[in-house]
Amino acid sequence: MHAPAHPNASPRPICPVVHALPLHGGAASRALEQAALRRVPPFSLMARAGAEAARWLLAMAPHARRVWIAAGPGNNGGDGLVLARWLHQRGRQVWVSMNPPGPRTPDDARRAHAEALAAGVPLHAEAPPWAPDLVVDALLGLGQDREPQGWIAQQIEAMARHGAPVLALDLPTGLCADTGRRWGATAVRAQATLSLLTLKPGLFTGEGRDLAGDVWWSPLGVPIDTAPDALLQGLDALAPISGPRAHASHKGSHGDAWVVGGAPGMGGAARLAARAALQAGAGRVYLAALDPQAALSDEVQPELMHRPLSALDPQHLSQATVVCGCGGAEAVAAVLPLVLGSAHRLVLDADALNAVALDPGLRAALQARGARGLGTVITPHPLEAARLLGLTAGAVQADRQGCARRLADALGSVVVLKGSGTVVTAPGQVPRLNSTGNARLATAGSGDVLAGWLGGVWAGLGAPAGTDPLAVALQASCASVALHGLAADQACGRVLPASSLAAAMARALA
Repeated sequence: MHAPAHPNASPRPICPVVHALPLHGGAASRALEQAALRRVPPFSLMARAGAEAARWLLAMAPHARRVWIAAGPGNNGGDGLVLARWLHQRGRQVWVSMNPPGPRTPDDARRAHAEALAAGVPLHAEAPPWAPDLVVDALLGLGQDREPQGWIAQQIEAMARHGAPVLALDLPTGLCADTGRRWGATAVRAQATLSLLTLKPGLFTGEGRDLAGDVWWSPLGVPIDTAPDALLQGLDALAPISGPRAHASHKGSHGDAWVVGGAPGMGGAARLAARAALQAGAGRVYLAALDPQAALSDEVQPELMHRPLSALDPQHLSQATVVCGCGGAEAVAAVLPLVLGSAHRLVLDADALNAVALDPGLRAALQARGARGLGTVITPHPLEAARLLGLTAGAVQADRQGCARRLADALGSVVVLKGSGTVVTAPGQVPRLNSTGNARLATAGSGDVLAGWLGGVWAGLGAPAGTDPLAVALQASCASVALHGLAADQACGRVLPASSLAAAMARALA
């Protein structure tokens, strides 16, 4: 008899993520798999994986009668064959497309093929001639390291033509487990993915969320004792900002935030950031506009205190959290030496990052902040990160975690690399991939709101004596990014306008 499914192995949905979860890339996952195989009888892990996949499929699509399983040449295909046998024995009309085992077929996959044949599972070389209710992608899984070609690519194209919902085993074929990038133009777009043994980072960043759909996880009862390559950030990241304030506190207890930005014609970005800092809870928020003609009042948020650029002096900045760059255009470069040299806590966004990328002196000043005990957070989108790294935006998107770590180490800063599966990391830290958010945030000004909110949160957290400024900055960044996405998850409509975003974040936190 085959080993029964482990009692703690049942697949479970990942989102919403409450507590941070470990993520393991391809190499770590393969090492864990090999270690597990050495501890259990032959074929038992594959039998367990196929059984778990069957239970998952029957729960996801209980009314699907005709199921097409595209099975590849390796162990992912073997998992699919075990699944096919389970479904066949439970009365489903199953069609498996696959090539016959060859000399490189793993032993467990070869056994799965033999048992499927013995059970009467129909095995064919091509896709079914009839329209399936459901398609299972069991083509490559962890075994992929290049663009799908030949028969594999033909199967993916046939899936797209049939148009039935697709469930992927372990990984959608065509998706890189480590980075979330496509291996090429051909890839499976699944409605749901069952990640087996480990959760892979690529499922949650880059194009992973679009290709994987809803992610489920079955650890197959195998203990995971290897340090993670990344963490999937949960809603527990909100803990530092979700508790009640002390009753006896006052505005001075919650820090000062200065927003420096808003060049001529771009004042809206700075106002969005300043209003967000207020909503986030900063005790006092000052807005120093780079446009000398900017109005010195805000009818929407009269609490904002507008100040001329001449009010930016080292004494004020040395006690404050500064958000610099929102709508800064080229004018922000002139104030950056003062800001980089004096701000106690600094959030650099947008045009401030572009200025640093262009000026080696500003870059050196940013790098020097860490040595002086000053905390910095940078919040680039992929193109801004590319400018800082001397790469293309495509190269950044192809390795979002790696590029975020390079920036953190090079600049001595916390990095918030925005995008699908925002990456938050600090020098020497494991990257955190944000689990909240959606395309409602793909609108002008949402990044300004995030920067301002982050500054307001950080101002309120302050810098307790004896704490690493980057540790507090990382806390504030993770909390702000998680809440930014949560507001979008709770919103209605196709977009969440930036002018409504800070209020939505406040409601989501309530």
